[in-house]
Amino acid sequence: MDMSDERRAAAEWFRSLRDTIVAAFEGLEEEAISDSPPGRFTVTPTERAEDGGGGIMSVMRGGRVFEKVGVNWSEVHGTLAPRAQSAMAARGVPGIADDPRFWASGISLVAHMQNPHVPAVHMNTRMFWTPSAWWFGGGADLNPCLEYPEDTAHFHGTLRAACTPHGTDYYDRFKAWADEYFFIPHRGRARGVGGIFYDDLNSGDWQADFAFTRAVGEAFLPAFVPLVRRRMVQEWEPEHRDAQLIHRGLYAEYNLVYDRGTKFGLETGHNADAVLMSLPPLAKWV
Repeated sequence: MDMSDERRAAAEWFRSLRDTIVAAFEGLEEEAISDSPPGRFTVTPTERAEDGGGGIMSVMRGGRVFEKVGVNWSEVHGTLAPRAQSAMAARGVPGIADDPRFWASGISLVAHMQNPHVPAVHMNTRMFWTPSAWWFGGGADLNPCLEYPEDTAHFHGTLRAACTPHGTDYYDRFKAWADEYFFIPHRGRARGVGGIFYDDLNSGDWQADFAFTRAVGEAFLPAFVPLVRRRMVQEWEPEHRDAQLIHRGLYAEYNLVYDRGTKFGLETGHNADAVLMSLPPLAKWV
């Protein structure tokens, strides 16, 4: 099961989505009214410490709108480390216990905002391949420190519209999965207001599953950008900033303790700075 053409198509699409989002975010920086210059992404090629592949790490710091945002693309291949191999075998990935070779590509995005009224956000989509299996995964979730119900409704409504043409139950299934996955057990609370999350998606129809994954990625900007434009002009007070920093502490705890992508990236030798770009620039614990 080589699937080299399919893998190439997926990797190229993930990279094109990365390019589109980077351009849109730099456009928001231009829109914002400020005496400071608009933020720009610093782009750094990345390589895996072992085996093969790498990616592009794109990070903006200290912008008018984005305090820190990373939009990373990767395409990697090689042999899974024993811990990652065991974890995938426990998830029921066929053949992985006997043959640990893999290939993966995807885009990963986390944005931490200057204005506390603008929600932080996460999105990723990916394809994973082994000699005996393939699947897609991804999702997006909104992480406001100051929740506005209309923003939550818009974000979820856009994701629902993206999911429904591909499966009438997809939104409900993947929303429930996100509610479970983006939960911080030691705090007894969700890290945000949810979204959708899916993994191990293999319906047997690669084209259909790839089309759904593209729909999730393409829904991200319509789901998020209107919220940025609506909130980035709001005045904020020191107590709003304090709430933002405390919420970022929760976000950091989740990503370091529970996030599956963080664990996989570090265990497979990918560039640590790229893996950990999701961490906020400043956070607070009380």
